[in-house]
This record gives sequence, C-alpha cells and structure tokens, in this order.
Amino acid sequence: MSLKETITNILFGPKAETEPGGTVDEEQKSAAEETAAETAVGGSIDPSRLELPPDHPLLRLYDLRRRTSGYLPAPRLCLDADGVLPQEMIQRELGRLRSSMTSVCSARLKQIRDSEKPSRFGKKKPDQEPEAPLSLDALPYFFLSADKLYAWVVVFPPVGLGQELNRELLLRTMLAQDISFGVDERLVDRLSHDEERYFHLFLIARGKPAFDGENGNIVDYFPRSIDRVLEVDEFGQVDYTNLNLIRNVKLGQEICRLIQPTEGDPGRTVLDQEIPAKSGKSVPLPKGRNTEISEDGLTLIASMAGHVEFTGRSFQVKPVLDIQGDVDFSTGDINFIGDINIEGDVLSGFTIRAMGNIHVGGVVEAGSSVEAGGDLVVVKGILGDGTTVVRSHRSIFSKYIENATIYARENLQTDCIINGSIYCDGEVRVRSGRGCIMGGRIWAAKMVNVQTIGSLSEVRTSIALGGLPCTNFEREIIRKDLKNLEMELEKLECQLDSPTKSSILSKTRMKLSVAELKLKQLEEDLADIKLTLKETESGRLECSLAYPGTEISFGDEILRLRQESRQCVVKMVCGEIVVM
Repeated sequence: MSLKETITNILFGPKAETEPGGTVDEEQKSAAEETAAETAVGGSIDPSRLELPPDHPLLRLYDLRRRTSGYLPAPRLCLDADGVLPQEMIQRELGRLRSSMTSVCSARLKQIRDSEKPSRFGKKKPDQEPEAPLSLDALPYFFLSADKLYAWVVVFPPVGLGQELNRELLLRTMLAQDISFGVDERLVDRLSHDEERYFHLFLIARGKPAFDGENGNIVDYFPRSIDRVLEVDEFGQVDYTNLNLIRNVKLGQEICRLIQPTEGDPGRTVLDQEIPAKSGKSVPLPKGRNTEISEDGLTLIASMAGHVEFTGRSFQVKPVLDIQGDVDFSTGDINFIGDINIEGDVLSGFTIRAMGNIHVGGVVEAGSSVEAGGDLVVVKGILGDGTTVVRSHRSIFSKYIENATIYARENLQTDCIINGSIYCDGEVRVRSGRGCIMGGRIWAAKMVNVQTIGSLSEVRTSIALGGLPCTNFEREIIRKDLKNLEMELEKLECQLDSPTKSSILSKTRMKLSVAELKLKQLEEDLADIKLTLKETESGRLECSLAYPGTEISFGDEILRLRQESRQCVVKMVCGEIVVM
C-alpha cells in the first residue's frame, strides 16, 4: 500500500468498495446528479437555488464526507427556502454566493491536500514518532447579503478527528464575525443535531430594513380641473343646465387638507449597525387669493363665499354675482371681477363682462354683448341680430347660436349654428340635437365636427380651418376702433381751441397710438402663421352630410362642393384639400 493510500485511510477510513470500473470521478458525478435531481420540484427549477458544476470544490468535499460516513443528504444551497425574499435580491446575491463557495471550499480542499503530501525530508527514522493525523473541526461559514440585512450559514463537516458541529462552536464563530442582531435562536439550537446540518444553506439571521417616511400630500375637496366636454345622451341631447362649471364655496369651508409627512423608521443590519432612513418631504398648502390657512396649519379654508378655482399653483376663491332674474334696466350693464350667475335672460342692448365664468340660464338676446374671462354657458341659446358679440377666453357652451359673432379661445359646443360668424382657436362641435350649420362662416383652428353643413336650398356656408381665428377677429375689431378713432380725431381738430379740446385730443391720440401698436403686432403674428400654413397641414372637417353651396378653405386654398357628400372627412394633404 502506498504512503498516500495509508494517510488517506487514517484520515477518512478505508475506501468504500465500488462496482467494477467505478472511480472517484464517477462518484462525484453521481453526487452532482443527485443534487440536480433534487433541484427540480414539480417539474420547475427553484430560481433561488445555486446550481453547481460536477467538478465544483463543494461537491468534492461532499464526496469525501460521504465516503467516510456513508449516507449523507445531497447539498442544497437555497437562498430563499421560505419564499419571502425579493426575487431581484436573490438574483443579485446568487453570483456572490457562487464566488464565496468556490473560494472557501477551494481553501478547505487545499488544507486536506497539503496534509496528504509526504514530508520533504523523506521517510521517518525508526526512532521518530509518527505524525498525528490531520484534524479539522466543522467549519460554519457565514454569507452576508450585500446590504447586510440577511446572513446565511453553510457548515462544512469535520475532517479526520475534528470536532463535529455543536451550539458553542456555531455561536463562537458567529460572534467572531459580529453577527448579533436578528439571530434565529431555534435554528442555532437545531443545527447541532440536524441530519442536514452539513452542506446546506440556512438563513440564520435577518436584519430590520429601513423604511423612508412618506411625503406630505394634499387632499382636495374641490377638483383642480373641470372636464368641459359635454356628454350627449341616448336621444342625442345635451343638458346645458348641469355643467357645474361654478363650484360654490361658503365662508370658512374647507378647500383642501394637508397630510403631514411621516418620519422614517431606521433599520439594523445583522451586524447590529443602524441603517438610516429618510423622513418624508413636506408640501405647502396651495394658498391663493381669498383663502387662508387654519390655525393648526393643516387646512386651507375660504375667507369669503364665492367660486373656488385652481389656477396654476393655488386655489383661489372668486366672488360670485348671483342675479335672480334678467339683466335689464334693474341691473344695468355688469362689469364684475369674479363669476356671474344669471338665472334669467340678457336683454337687448346690455353688456356683461366678467373676469371669471358666466352662466346664463336663459337667452342672450339681440344687440347685447357678453365677454367672459373663463367659460361661458348659455342654457337656452344666443339669438342675435348681426350686432350681437359674445366672447370667451376659454370655451363656450350654448343650446343654439343665430346671427351672432362668437369668439372662443378654446372650444365651442352647440346644437345648431345659423348665420353665425364663429372664431375658435380650438374645436367646433355641433353633433348634439339638430347638429347643423346653416349659413355664415365658421373658422376653427383645429377641427369642425358636425352632422350637417348647409341645406337643400344650397345656402352659402363657409368653413375655414387652421390659422389663428381669434387673432384675426381681434385684428378686425382693432381696425374698426382705429377707423372710429381717426374719425373722432378729425372732428376734434375742426373744433375751436380750448382746454377741453386739448385734453380730449391728447387722450384720443394716445388711444390711437396704442391701437396702432396692437394692430402692428397682430399683423406680424398673422404673417408668421401664413408662412407656416404653407409648410404644415393643420385643421380637419368631419361631417355626416354636406350640401352643395358649402365652401371649405385652408388659408388661400378653397374647395366648393358641387354635390352632396356623406360621411366625409376633409383635410389638407401635400398642399391640396382632400375629401375622404
């Protein structure tokens, strides 16, 4: 028997008998196959388990132990035996675990191999005592996650006459590596006599993760944005009385409430080190005009009764002027900084201006003028005589429009337009109710969506698309004002000199200069738009029926319909008007 075989028998006992042709490499391969077979559970691979190649140092250590002790459960290195850890963390740690196992197992194998090498001094002398066999105690190896929140242990068995694993050895090794927080005491007690204590990975300690505080938040009791798109019922009708564009608030009523940020909850690693946590960030209450913050600093309340509106970054309360009846000689012309709610009609010859929204429960009659800084709602419609002007710097909603000039910076929605002059920088929708446009001129920057255009009598109806309709309307108004101011200036210059004449003359000249500057700016804007219209294709017409006499234009391009068109879409394609 060779010296190597003698030392091996002393360390690990006599070699187990194998079948004819069997080798150690085959036994290692069988151990790897046994490990791989246990990996498949219900036909699926455990993603938290570390797969090892047949020649891995850990499997070679396992084979040495199995040859000396007989039956030994197959190695199992599973990071998440309980199925509670985040999957992304498991995938990140598997690579580190593979590297650690390779390193520590290779080092232990090297210790065993070095003990098997013969002494460099040759054979021992007869009077020299024999060398003591190699003895390596059981080795608990602790693997910590990158964030030090989890600690696993894998125990390598003793070699030769080394000490088996016991509770004292496990605790002593654990304390030497400063693992002291979140230790599983039951597992510590069980491992000393567990059948699977060797070559198995156990989660032995869990730290406490840190939790950042939640940021502050605002709970709104009024909506920050209002949906201005009207819904059509199953009968094709729109209820203009229930738009709810004015949100009334009482004095002292809560508008929104602040939810304060929470403090962070620090965590601890398995090494008993503190993990700092961030506290949540505070947010300010969106305080605006006519609002105030409560004494506890948690609530925004209205300092006056009115209409609450969110504008950009803050809530503000606008005063609401309620008129129980009509706008007539009992009220006179109205110029209000907030919102106006009129339950009756706006009679002929009267003017209404508001910086906010205007709601008219009745009719806007001929010869009247209405201008809203916000939205305008006319429940029963606008009945003009060619001189009626209605303007809104947002959207207009009206039951019908007849013989009136309409200016809308955003969108216009109505059931019917007859002989109207419409200027809209957004979309004109005439789909509900009769859904028809007859006569007049409609100029929309984005789209006209209508059921019927024109009539059987082939009344001339003009639809213009693209450009800046509202800017063009303002230019026409300024030109009329300029003409009137020039006529007034001529009359004043013909009068006899007097202090009154000088005062009025200077004011008129100032107004004339301002109007000329505005006109110049508008002309420049329109010139720029005219150039871009040649390069871009904007605007679109969608209609169910268009009668002959309808005229559709995109800038200088004009299309006149000579026959009925049904379910058509008109748009600009490559500089030409196309009907699809």
